[in-house]
Amino acid sequence: MKGLKSLLLIVIVWAAGVVPAMAKEAYLSDFVVTNTRDHLLVYFSVNNCFTPEMNNAIESGIETTFTFFIQLREKRDLIWDKKIADLEVNHSIKYDSLKKIYSVRFSEDNIREVSARNFEEAKKLMAEIVALKVLPMHQLKKGKRYQLQMMAQLDKIRLPFYLHYVLFFVSLWDFETDWYAVDFRY
Repeated sequence: MKGLKSLLLIVIVWAAGVVPAMAKEAYLSDFVVTNTRDHLLVYFSVNNCFTPEMNNAIESGIETTFTFFIQLREKRDLIWDKKIADLEVNHSIKYDSLKKIYSVRFSEDNIREVSARNFEEAKKLMAEIVALKVLPMHQLKKGKRYQLQMMAQLDKIRLPFYLHYVLFFVSLWDFETDWYAVDFRY
């Protein structure tokens, strides 16, 4: 019994002390807000989102999903800002070890799926929002100020029921970025 308690203490110390020291905080960067004739578009990337543990889980075949939240608000001086758009998009990755192919699905493109043979290419696809249509341009008013807010998070990993007991530390590599904002005038 004493040996079991010692082993449990070692696992808890290892899980609490080693994993956070290895993890870097995820953040968003490379913001671009632009438009076509018909739509307001946004581009951005999430960085430091793949830990060695997450890479191992993906290469073991565990599906992983990033969720991106995007909100557009009209800035107003005397009253509360008005929310104009509220988007949630998902990028999911799954590795097929038999075919040696990474499949990345994008919810913003009607569940478009892209296959990649290279893990680095698949991770880049997962971590980038490219030309996301926020809303039609006719919904913006000329001369008004707007703020686009964005954040990303790793969805909770859904393991088969029996693995939750064995891999209780998987939640230690969940991440959520801060909210980032870009102000612009139309």
